[in-house]
Amino acid sequence: MKIKPPSKSRRILIFNVNWLGDVLFSTATIRNIRYHFPGSFIACIIPSRCYPVLKGNPYLDEIIIYDEEDRHKTLLEKWRFAGLLKNKSFDMVFLLHRSFTRTLLCFLAGIPERIGYSTKKRYLLLTKRFRAPRIQDVHRIDYYLGLIQAWGIKVEDRFSDFVTSDADQKFADDFLKKKALKKDDFLVALNPGGNWLPKRWPQENWAALADKLVGELGARVIITGSQYDISQAKEIQSLMHHKASLACEALNLKQFAALCRRLRLFITADSGPLHIANSVGTSKIIALFGPTHPEITGPYPQKNVIILQKNIGCEIPCYKLDCPDNRCMRALTVEEVFTTARKIL
Repeated sequence: MKIKPPSKSRRILIFNVNWLGDVLFSTATIRNIRYHFPGSFIACIIPSRCYPVLKGNPYLDEIIIYDEEDRHKTLLEKWRFAGLLKNKSFDMVFLLHRSFTRTLLCFLAGIPERIGYSTKKRYLLLTKRFRAPRIQDVHRIDYYLGLIQAWGIKVEDRFSDFVTSDADQKFADDFLKKKALKKDDFLVALNPGGNWLPKRWPQENWAALADKLVGELGARVIITGSQYDISQAKEIQSLMHHKASLACEALNLKQFAALCRRLRLFITADSGPLHIANSVGTSKIIALFGPTHPEITGPYPQKNVIILQKNIGCEIPCYKLDCPDNRCMRALTVEEVFTTARKIL
């Protein structure tokens, strides 16, 4: 992609969203802003938990951490954060997050041009406001791109960036060696975690699927996840008759992405790791969807991904975090997932 000559150097801020997968989707917006302003200084605000998603991103000059529920929880800390932004003298901010508080911070920081989707609460705080598409009508990647497109930036391409280093790849390869796994083994990773319980497939299903992959296809299975998924992963491991390696907490997000490059197959629910694996070109991916809609939060692009989802008569997307039976995920059977894996391999 040829970057246009600079018209005027500016100091640009992007106030990003809070969720790993959505921050990954927003990298297309960051890249297209850079295309439009090649000579400008571009910074992005994210929570610390999403920092690895943007670390090393070549289209950003600075990453600023804003943790609303932690270090910036009090009014005094928020006031100080507004002062920090004021000292950086930004000319404009693209507010990808629809939060009133974030818009107010940019107003207090004296950023002259504040661009965002209009909401009732922050209407007067925005200097350029646009009507948001219905969030259930467009994919997240296009929801964020739509804002800069409405402002006047031509969208040149639509895909996510996730950058890894040679050191990340070496760490992932060393992890495989420690687990007595080889790069040319039939490596399959299972990602049973998810930020909502309703998006999780039953543990006994994961265990049965893993046993079939090992016993019938000769796969070497790795169970991935964060520190919060360790107990779930160990429970799945204990339910298995065959051996599986655990990677929970052993790899950070960059190292996990490097591991994904070595996989023949990755099986996961709708979660951040799904989008990371897709961004780095994992060979084959099977995504298990239940309460969420693939057309909104599914992998993008979808060329190497097969999505499995059952129509059980519920409205999708569904945000009932206290769903009593999780039947949309339970409707997916072990045999269906295994048959799909065997077919694509």
